[in-house]
Amino acid sequence: MSKLLSIKNLRVRFRTNSPFQAMINKIEDPYIDAVRQVSLEIKQGETFTLVGESGSGKSTLALATAGLLNAEEGQIKFMNEDVTTMTSSQIMAYRKKISYIWQDSIGSLSPRMSVGSLITEAYKIHNLKDRDLKMEADRLLKLVGLPSQIRERYPHQLSGGQARRVGVARAISLDPKMIIADEPTAGLDVSVQGEILNLLNKLRDDLGVSLFVITHNLNIVRHISDKTAVMYLGRFVEQGQTDDIFAKPRHPYTLALLSANLAPYSEANLKNRIELQGEVPSLMDRPNGCEFHTRCPFSSKHCDNEFPPIHTFNNSQILTCHYPLN
Repeated sequence: MSKLLSIKNLRVRFRTNSPFQAMINKIEDPYIDAVRQVSLEIKQGETFTLVGESGSGKSTLALATAGLLNAEEGQIKFMNEDVTTMTSSQIMAYRKKISYIWQDSIGSLSPRMSVGSLITEAYKIHNLKDRDLKMEADRLLKLVGLPSQIRERYPHQLSGGQARRVGVARAISLDPKMIIADEPTAGLDVSVQGEILNLLNKLRDDLGVSLFVITHNLNIVRHISDKTAVMYLGRFVEQGQTDDIFAKPRHPYTLALLSANLAPYSEANLKNRIELQGEVPSLMDRPNGCEFHTRCPFSSKHCDNEFPPIHTFNNSQILTCHYPLN
C-alpha cells in the first residue's frame, strides 16, 4: 500500500490570553501546545485509530490534518503535497480528498435543510453542476444503508444511528481518499455502534478509502484498526500495529487505558492491570519530565525531571518512556 498521509513533528498552539492580559499578568508565553511533536503515517486503504482521554489533543490533531486548523510547526503531507503551505484555493481542492465525520451527528446537520440537500451540499460548494442531485442523494443513501425516503426528512426526524449514517453519506459524497471520523460511535446503542463500524469497514473495502478514527473507546479499536496511536497531553506516548499494542502494551498509560476498557479480553497481556488515577493535567501547567509521571504507578525521581527517551520494539512499536513494560 502506498503512503497517503505523512505528518512530521506537528505542533498546534492556541492563545490563552490576549496581548493586554499577557502584559498585565506578566505572562511570557500566552500560548499552549494542544499538539506537540506528533508524527505519523497512514497508507492507502489503511485504518488508523487515535485513542486517549478527553483533552488529550485528538480532535485538534484531526482538525489540523483536515486543514481546518493551522499548524505552528511541522509538516502535513497528503499524496506528497504539503498541506501546511497550501493557499486558500489549494486547501479547497484538498478538502475534496479528505472529509470529516463530526462527533455531534445531529448538531452538525443544519436543521433547515433536508437530508437530500445536506448530503449533496458539497457538489454546490465545489461547483459540480453536472450532477443530478436527486439521483446522487439516492445513490449515497443506498451506500450507507438508508432508504431513499430519508431524502425528504429533516435532521430532527432522524434517529441517532440514521443521523450518523447521513454524516457518513456526506463524507463520501466527493469520493475522498481519506475519511476522518471523530468518535463515530459516541452516544449510540451497542447494536447501532456495530452497524456503524461495519459500515465504515465496508466503505473502506469497497471504495479503497483510508480511515482516521478518533475514539476513547478501545473496545471498538481492535475491530476496525490496522495501526493505533495513544495520545496524552498532545503527544504520542505509544504507537504501532494495533495487534501488537493490544497483545503487549509497553507504555503504562496504554496499559491503564486497556485495563479500564478491556476487562473481557484475557488474551491481552494485562496480568498486571493498573488503575488510572487522577485527572489529565492542564495544558497550561504541564508536568516536568515525563508528563505522565504524576499519574504513573511506576514513576521515579528520574521520571519527574527528565523527558523520556524513544524506544522501538519489533521495528514498529514506538513509545516514549523511561521504563518500558516487558
